Amino acid sequence: MSQVAELLWQESALGQSQQHTIASALEQSGIGLHSGLLTQVRILPAEVGQGRYFVRTDLLGAPIIPAQIGAVRQTLLSTELVQAEASVRTVEHLLAALAGMGIDNARIEIDGTEVPLLDGSAQVWVEAIAQTGILPQAATRPQYILTEPIWVQQDDAFVAALPAPELRFTYGIDFDLPAIGNQWHSWCPAQESFVGAIAAARTFGLAHQIEQLRQNGLIKGGNLENALVCGKDGWINPPLRFSNEPVRHKLLDLVGDLSLLGALPQMHVMAYKASHALHAQMTQRLAQVLLS
Repeated sequence: MSQVAELLWQESALGQSQQHTIASALEQSGIGLHSGLLTQVRILPAEVGQGRYFVRTDLLGAPIIPAQIGAVRQTLLSTELVQAEASVRTVEHLLAALAGMGIDNARIEIDGTEVPLLDGSAQVWVEAIAQTGILPQAATRPQYILTEPIWVQQDDAFVAALPAPELRFTYGIDFDLPAIGNQWHSWCPAQESFVGAIAAARTFGLAHQIEQLRQNGLIKGGNLENALVCGKDGWINPPLRFSNEPVRHKLLDLVGDLSLLGALPQMHVMAYKASHALHAQMTQRLAQVLLS
């Protein structure tokens, strides 16, 4: 990651009280993980209080889809947002990059149904944001403090949010494959940057599941250039960027899904073997407690 991205993160990151937008427009294009289709994304500055929102420029009237928890429609191996007849899928990496870099307000124009996967992480988005710059705005960021524990669970998987003196994330995963195994990672934005700790972690898949997923119409755009693939004998396309890159990527997904609250509360979020579905359930519960 570049020093420019690190410095900009320090100026605008999650713990800052001031709202920010990007300084000028940026563009990226690529194929979607599940659709395999090429789309182009253009991110533009947005006014104070407008939040992060998508605009489907390929549809009549260019409908707006807010990046808010109320717009979530489905969470099968990605997060999809919908407004009326317009939808956009696999939003979590881009939203994590925006939230992780402290971008509160952004207009995200897209000419298709799925955000490009790029290299499978948030790194390309972060570097693009750093290149265009970050602009402070004359308004404060909403401040939410969690005062009671919240818990969502499915079998042995869970997400819990606990009162805490500062924002912190902890994630655990457990896979039968020896190359992954049991991994945990904890990240505190006040102590370590999103740029250095989380953004570069790539999505990963299990080799024995790939054929079935493709038969079900999923991961059509996945390949060894944009996803780590693990088999019973180890990683098919090493090297890893972190020794525990898979769990860091799960934490990246969690940040993206929680960003649908708008501003992230002061809390400690702990997740274990969770999914986009559980991330969304937690975000809904937090919205009910903090935003109602």
